[in-house]
Amino acid sequence: MAKLILLRHFKSQWNLENRFTGWVDVPLMRADFEIPALDFDVVYTSPLIRNLHTVLKVFEKKDKYPIFRHFKGKMKNWTHFEELGPDRNNISNGAGQNYIQVFVSEALNERYYGKLQGLNKEETMKKYGKEKVHLWRRSYNIAPPEGESLADVVKRTMPFYKKYVEKDLRSGKNVLIVASHNSARAIIKYIEKVSDKDIINVEMPFGGLRQYEFDKGVYNVVR
Repeated sequence: MAKLILLRHFKSQWNLENRFTGWVDVPLMRADFEIPALDFDVVYTSPLIRNLHTVLKVFEKKDKYPIFRHFKGKMKNWTHFEELGPDRNNISNGAGQNYIQVFVSEALNERYYGKLQGLNKEETMKKYGKEKVHLWRRSYNIAPPEGESLADVVKRTMPFYKKYVEKDLRSGKNVLIVASHNSARAIIKYIEKVSDKDIINVEMPFGGLRQYEFDKGVYNVVR
């Protein structure tokens, strides 16, 4: 039975400053959470530094270190090494003794917040109203000005998830995903079959996680 852990990144500087971050690449500032004991076979994350740094913190006290591999450009093609076997771009190959492969994709990035990026959340609520800002942040179909709705995030996140993550789960691998809040919510919506209406109530704290078991195509919530 394969296991999946979905982890939201730890708190970034702009999270501390209560600003909309989106795709702005802001550093991680706090990491005070320990992952439950579990041997991962593969990790997926996004190129945002707060997600990459969270991955590093997760493996800080483990006996394996992460090697980051990418899906685009020369970082995809030129990070090969002999243990990966003849098909160097095959993401299922190359389980080393002392390292674990971490696959990096923009599909797992945070929601793009458009014109809100960099703005203080409290000041934005005073300007537009709490209800409207809440809908921009948590509803399914309503997007912030010139940004992405959660439905848009689902459209870019879930094809990637089904193609790569579920393939690994079906082969019996234990998977860790380190994601941003809305890419994580998109995955939760799919796995837990949350309706478009009810997804507005689903949130994860910084460093929060969901743990699942995957058996014969069926997910079971562990915690």
